[in-house]
Amino acid sequence: MDEQESLLVERAQQDPLAFAALYDQYVDRVYNYIYQRTGNHGDAEDLTARTFLKAFVHLQRYRFRGIPFAAWLYRIAHNAVANWHRDSHRHQMVALDAIVERSREDDRPEDLAATQEEHAVLLRAVRSLPAERQQLLILKFSEGLSNAEIGRIMHRTEGAIKSLFHRTLMTLREELDRQERQHTKDKRQ
Repeated sequence: MDEQESLLVERAQQDPLAFAALYDQYVDRVYNYIYQRTGNHGDAEDLTARTFLKAFVHLQRYRFRGIPFAAWLYRIAHNAVANWHRDSHRHQMVALDAIVERSREDDRPEDLAATQEEHAVLLRAVRSLPAERQQLLILKFSEGLSNAEIGRIMHRTEGAIKSLFHRTLMTLREELDRQERQHTKDKRQ
């Protein structure tokens, strides 16, 4: 945990009004994480509010034991999303397009069409992965977290995250190959 985060947490634990600084520092990141897991702005706003309410209520319980405050907060967000999925029986729609690189203004229309098709294929492949692996990709590419940080959030060792990441990429490659074979087969018919 960096010094600034540590000071913010200590102040918030002593003065509830100081929690606003923690909220301001993390609200956008937590909202984006939740939105990418739910695919719905309204649900993401609601779950973000619940996450921060729970963090506020239980802030006195937080102690730095090698787990930064941000990882603790992401864990609360993860649990809120998991409960939301379980309670609502909704099929998980993940807004993973945030992971995919955006097009540039100087791209030609034919290049944009090809790029959009590639993005659609990639998103279908990612959405076919189990929720845990989608979460890993969101934390890695969208949030830019290290394997160690992801491990703390997902309650795994850094080595386990590296292994899961490798297996996820291999599974993704297999799914993309399968989609390409299917696309080629469909074109021939």
